[in-house]
Amino acid sequence: MLVGLSTRRHNNGDAPRTADRHGLGTLVTSPNTRRIGSFTPSTDRDRVSSILLQPTDAHALLVLGHGAGTRLDHPFMHGMADALGTEGIATFRYNYPYSEAGRGGMDAERVRLETVCAAIDAATSAAPHLPRFAGGHSMSGRMTTLAAAQGLIENLHGLVAFAFPLHRAGHPDDTRADHLINVAFPILFVSGARDRLADTNLLKDTIASLNPPTALELIKDADHGFQVPKRSGRTHQDIVKEVARITADWTSAQTT
Repeated sequence: MLVGLSTRRHNNGDAPRTADRHGLGTLVTSPNTRRIGSFTPSTDRDRVSSILLQPTDAHALLVLGHGAGTRLDHPFMHGMADALGTEGIATFRYNYPYSEAGRGGMDAERVRLETVCAAIDAATSAAPHLPRFAGGHSMSGRMTTLAAAQGLIENLHGLVAFAFPLHRAGHPDDTRADHLINVAFPILFVSGARDRLADTNLLKDTIASLNPPTALELIKDADHGFQVPKRSGRTHQDIVKEVARITADWTSAQTT
């Protein structure tokens, strides 16, 4: 559990510690500043952990939620945050109450939506000067788009969905995309070409029907977790870097 407060500068020793109302430390100018904190996801839940990773040359902030079976400190989340930081994107990672507690299953949809909204508020307070985007991997991408469709979030430049779970594995007839038509923000979808939770043709058709400017980037040979087979000649780290570059290019285009 990452509850509490610390501010760390990568490769530069310890940094000063001060707190704001979200339990986050004060930013320190450094090549890569990391702040570990917490925030309250809803009125009836305990605080959940968060990590803000901000490079000094950041041009955008991405509120980055994790997939259903992981946490903010999962290797994929850690690697993606580092890769995005290299591309000049600050990230605000966070847990949901269920992942904070380390229990199985997921919180009710209401609680997850409230957590997404609270995370965006906390991230905004932590880095108010940066253009904001929100989304995440799999479940969090869906929850963020659902919150946007319901008018629960505002003042964003766009949404980012890594491996959007369009349907259950092997069941493309059971889609989870009806709400997307009500999203008023531009959306970037980054999906693996071998993702069993997002049939490529169905994903293309779904995105083509949306009103706001949307973009779809398909990652050759990648699955739902952006893993690739050895025969591809690429590593998981290569794929994460590619996803980060795609995200950086798209976010830059939304803010110029």
